Amino acid sequence: MVSRRLRPLRPDELDDEQRAFLTALDERPRPVQRGADGSLEGPFDAMLRAPRSGVALQGVGAALRYRGVLSDRERELAILLVAAHHRAAFEWHAHAPLARAAGLPDALVESVRTGGAVEPADPGERVVAGAVTQLLTTGDVDDPTWAAAVAALGEAGAVELTTVVGYYSLLALQMRVLRVPLPEGAAPVVFPA
Repeated sequence: MVSRRLRPLRPDELDDEQRAFLTALDERPRPVQRGADGSLEGPFDAMLRAPRSGVALQGVGAALRYRGVLSDRERELAILLVAAHHRAAFEWHAHAPLARAAGLPDALVESVRTGGAVEPADPGERVVAGAVTQLLTTGDVDDPTWAAAVAALGEAGAVELTTVVGYYSLLALQMRVLRVPLPEGAAPVVFPA
């Protein structure tokens, strides 16, 4: 097991700016997971280290999750594709249940995790899967795929989709660099080699 690079900050260790950010996190529609000592889990402890950028990052995340134009299913499918691509265990741990709760079939979720064929029944979700996969593997989206995304999601949805990929890729990479573990007692997330 790889050791995390930052010791989690407990609430009693925070400065004023960090406490203000923690208060904002506590007011989110979905509470941030905490460890037994009150420290934040996932990407949020790292955001506390740099609260000015953390506030901005959390704002982007909240806009995507709670005020975005993509459906819950489309957004969560995109996030799972990002998590699997980057082998981001915490991201997968946090979002696989949300994807299932949004109605994505278990077989589709498992196919994303294992690197199998991702062929959703819904045409819009198929466009999401194709565009996200292309963006993650090539760093771009070709003209036909972009046109299909705009036709299925609208211009706002297509642009938002690229933002989802960028935002969750940023979190995945940051958690990898900082060696952020899964919460205590969480089932391991295994991606194929």
